[in-house]
Amino acid sequence: MAASSRTKQQVDAALMAVEDADTSDADKAQMLMEIAMGLQQAPREPADLYAAVDLYRRALALVPMGEALGGARIRARLATALMAVPAEDEGPMKAAKVEISTALATLTAEGSEAEIAEAEMNLGLICQTLAGWGLMPIQPAISAYQRALRTFDRAAYPKEFAILQNNLATAFMSMPFTDEAGKMREALAVQAFEEGLKVVSLIDHPVEYAMLQNNLGNALQYVSTSHRVENSLRALDAYDEALKVRTLRDMPEAYANTIANKANCLANLPDDMENPEAGNPRNVQEAIALMLEAQGIFQTRGEAEKARSVAEAIAELSSALAPHSPFAGQGVH
Repeated sequence: MAASSRTKQQVDAALMAVEDADTSDADKAQMLMEIAMGLQQAPREPADLYAAVDLYRRALALVPMGEALGGARIRARLATALMAVPAEDEGPMKAAKVEISTALATLTAEGSEAEIAEAEMNLGLICQTLAGWGLMPIQPAISAYQRALRTFDRAAYPKEFAILQNNLATAFMSMPFTDEAGKMREALAVQAFEEGLKVVSLIDHPVEYAMLQNNLGNALQYVSTSHRVENSLRALDAYDEALKVRTLRDMPEAYANTIANKANCLANLPDDMENPEAGNPRNVQEAIALMLEAQGIFQTRGEAEKARSVAEAIAELSSALAPHSPFAGQGVH
């Protein structure tokens, strides 16, 4: 994990300051952890995250034998840094799972309820990521989120509660929907998004509010139901709510994700709700315009895979400018 010269100079200076400090190893470990957190919280380049991982590990090596709780807190932070580092394989994410699981063994016995819940939430994210890669089942992620909700309730921790509801819902949506249990999971996913939206607001929690609205729209689009048009109209409303926060100026990639999702929804709606047999060429044309805008943003931002996916959808829609365009895709978050 090579660091850039700027980051290396910054880290070397910090290490010298810590080494020269006339203090205990426990205090030095704390100092290294705080330096690592600073790099991790505002990384300017991948080297900052690699350096944070290295500093957390150096801090762990300094923790005295009798300071298990201090070591667990460092491990929990190390896990979050490993989750964030760019990687070409699953190595860092698997290492993150080991670190957070080890940390939880001590935190559960000695840590605060909030510390335990935060670690459970991060364990859930790690497990969900690994499940998405086909490396483990999704159920351990759902269980970790549910344990975190014992502490992160809607009254005391509205932001964390909303994020957990979003994570639970996306976990439910990632499971196969081929049987009656699948339909129940779809309903649970929609319910979880709606529960999250009860505790966050556009004013107080704009980022979480927009995330939940966007993902609720995705869930409503793909849920198995006889009320497909009604759900699609609700999904359009949810996307429009998300776009109050996800603007082109402030959040260009999130904006592009949401307008692409909205386009997919429009492409499946009749132009005239009273006369669905008349087709939807107007909605398809509007969907293509939104997708072209999203494609341009993805290309500008270097999101080649998303740009390619949207280009394929545009081609399909363009060739299907006929009543009841059959186009349907997957939402992006």
